[in-house]
Amino acid sequence: MKTLAIDIGGSHLKASVLNEEGTPMVDRVRVATPVGAPPENFVDALAELVEHLPPYDRVSVGFPGVVRNGTVRLSPPNLDNGEWAGFKLAEALADKLHKPVKVLNDAEMQGLAVIKGQGVEMVITLGTGFGSALFVDGRRGAHLELAHHPFRRGETYDEQLGNAARKQVGNKKWNKRVKRALKTMRILTNFDHLYIGGGNSKKVVLELDPDVSIVSNEAGIAGGLAVWRDG
Repeated sequence: MKTLAIDIGGSHLKASVLNEEGTPMVDRVRVATPVGAPPENFVDALAELVEHLPPYDRVSVGFPGVVRNGTVRLSPPNLDNGEWAGFKLAEALADKLHKPVKVLNDAEMQGLAVIKGQGVEMVITLGTGFGSALFVDGRRGAHLELAHHPFRRGETYDEQLGNAARKQVGNKKWNKRVKRALKTMRILTNFDHLYIGGGNSKKVVLELDPDVSIVSNEAGIAGGLAVWRDG
């Protein structure tokens, strides 16, 4: 079974096809995210993006927001369009691509590629915004939209740790914020291991504890195979 893996980010839409072992069959393709476009336009953009990729049997999608049973529950601020809430993304893509589709939060999809399946594991993603996912003994826990939870000075994790904030305050101050966030996550979840992913993970220059590690942003695609094993 070949799996088309799609990563919907605040900056780019990325995709590749994975073989039965989860190895990309081709280099991932990407285009700029059509921020502000209605969901239907996203579906068209994704179909165009993957048009020339190798044949596949099923589709996995990582989405930057709350998703349940293939339906978007809340409109993600990073996509700048309020029409996402209630949109049946899995159904719309299945109709467009004529393949079975599973959609889940992008941090969850990335996490499925890197977790060890032991104890409480947490994934945070640092990119356009802030993403998070929790796993217990290898299984996805309830999704907590921490991105929009108050963090410091009356602002959310998204507002304080997103890419716009990093550019505004500089890497040094931004890293101090990341350090504080890691401490907060430890107290909040009592994780056994925490993984830092996302495009800005490479900007993290902190001395990390042994139970915190940085993972490749490629995991956002690689998790596409594990989505189907996860059930």
